[in-house]
Amino acid sequence: MPSSCKDIRAALADCLQSSECVLIQRNQPSDCLRPPLVDTLPTRCQQLKRGYGECKRGMIDMRKRFRGNQPIAVSKELEGEKPGQLYAGAGFSKGDGVKATSGDEDQKVETVVGIDGERRVVR
Repeated sequence: MPSSCKDIRAALADCLQSSECVLIQRNQPSDCLRPPLVDTLPTRCQQLKRGYGECKRGMIDMRKRFRGNQPIAVSKELEGEKPGQLYAGAGFSKGDGVKATSGDEDQKVETVVGIDGERRVVR
């Protein structure tokens, strides 16, 4: 099995082993993945089951054949960390050290020599 699905498969196995379906009701993990017992699994196990299925389908998807599956990362939300900003770089908070400007500050000026040999001033 390619390494792209091994992590999520191991996480699914751990989740199943610690679920009520296996520990208390004494069902086989394979039985817990089939209806009607699949509805008794915790939400995390159901999400891992769906993610594992998508990972396996992604291995034969021609559009993902060259790029491969996206690596599976453990969710920071599950570990109690606040998720970062999704787009546009790092997030902003008041403690980032941004200072107010009045507009009277000196501007940095550079002289650049172009391909044609002319000097240009860049601010």
